[in-house]
Amino acid sequence: MFEQAFKNIDDILWKEAGCTTELDYTEQTSWLLFLKYLDSLEQDKAAEAALNGKKYAFILDKPYRWDVWAAPKDKRGQLDHHAALTGDDLCDFVNRKLFPYLHGFKQRASGPGTIEYKIGEIFGEIKNKIHSGYNLREIIDHIDALRFRSQTEKHELSHLYEAKIKNMGNAGRNGGEYYTPRPLIRAIVRVVAPQIGETIYDGAVGSAGFLCEAFDFLKAGKHLTTKDVKTLQERTFYGKEKKSLAYVIAIMNMILHGIEAPNILHVNTLTENLADVQEKDRYDVILANPPFGGKERKEVQQNFPIRTGETAFLFLQHFIKMLRAGGRAGVVIKNTFLSNTDNASVSLRKLLLESCNLHTILDCPGGTFQGAGVKTVVLFFEKGSPTRKTWYYQLDPGRNMGKTNPLNDDDLEEFLRLQKTKADSPKSWSVDVSALDASDGYDLSVKNPTGGEEVVHRSPQKILEEIARGDAECAEVLKKIKGLLA
Repeated sequence: MFEQAFKNIDDILWKEAGCTTELDYTEQTSWLLFLKYLDSLEQDKAAEAALNGKKYAFILDKPYRWDVWAAPKDKRGQLDHHAALTGDDLCDFVNRKLFPYLHGFKQRASGPGTIEYKIGEIFGEIKNKIHSGYNLREIIDHIDALRFRSQTEKHELSHLYEAKIKNMGNAGRNGGEYYTPRPLIRAIVRVVAPQIGETIYDGAVGSAGFLCEAFDFLKAGKHLTTKDVKTLQERTFYGKEKKSLAYVIAIMNMILHGIEAPNILHVNTLTENLADVQEKDRYDVILANPPFGGKERKEVQQNFPIRTGETAFLFLQHFIKMLRAGGRAGVVIKNTFLSNTDNASVSLRKLLLESCNLHTILDCPGGTFQGAGVKTVVLFFEKGSPTRKTWYYQLDPGRNMGKTNPLNDDDLEEFLRLQKTKADSPKSWSVDVSALDASDGYDLSVKNPTGGEEVVHRSPQKILEEIARGDAECAEVLKKIKGLLA
């Protein structure tokens, strides 16, 4: 049911002049989902308060509650078509009353950690792009049919929302900016192995994939006490995000995964001066895929001891500084970081090796990030002692990676098994850091001493199957376009 509702919503948005990309579809679905979720949350809390003989103080004033403006019901529990706004009346209410009212929560909230502040932040950053009030009415009706009450319902919704984020990432030129493959995130989380009671941080939070997967990992680890649940909800996950759309998606993604008031701030992480970081600002675990290829202004670079315009290198400095002594990190970065000869790259490698134990480097194959077009590695390190030895693993799934052949969990099982003991294999080896030459810029390039395994070429049958899948995808897109033009 949920899957069909999402498909119906996308079909309606396809007809909207204001929505032209998967990014727009996800953004517009997100703000409506958020308000429907907020209504479910408030109804549950009101019912709980009533059972305890108390009165619940609603966050939203009555005219702005979902069951008043979006989906008023008659005595039979059906949509009251006489009271439900539609057409121009609906658009006028949403654009001129609802959004300004919700944006005002940012000023009225007691602090950035509250759901009131999140409401104000979200509705100050996005706009309603659904220009037809009749299309908006149809979408609202589909959203209203969704239920957030049970864990099963939330779980299914979170999977569907993740699929939307994935489609959005694949559609954009900078796909990796919004979507890090979930099998890779899960593997990173398993290696770093966060524990309940530790704080987990992502300063380039994107769609919050790392925080959501860490939440799932911790929930699955053991039987949670009431105290554990409260700790996970309130004092475990922290993030920062610069871009408005990613911020909104991160909030919604975490909510659907079960974190009611995510500790995500809408700020440019890199504008913070590292000299101002104190012990209270640090975290136990850092999991991140900072944006690569970006360039930061000179005034932002002034916040860092190693000055460079490369966004990812500034983030790596930030992460090293933000880790507590003994803290652990798993960070995705371009593989050129390992061998670049410019002063900033050499200085950053030296800083990492001297201040942290860089115990593992995972070399990812080309095509891991669909649409990003760069090769990446994952750096696993622990802060507080210098690196003595680094274990490398060269991930080779034995096929060309792409949209029809994405990375999967099975591809990473050998890495996870060997990483526990840092065992040598045709794909893995260790390097003694004392053998690195300072005059060579502490070159950490991936150089498999065994030459790696023989390259596995695709069979003609596999190639034909990939071509057929591609043709089927093209036919589906053409069918949709013809339906639109008909």
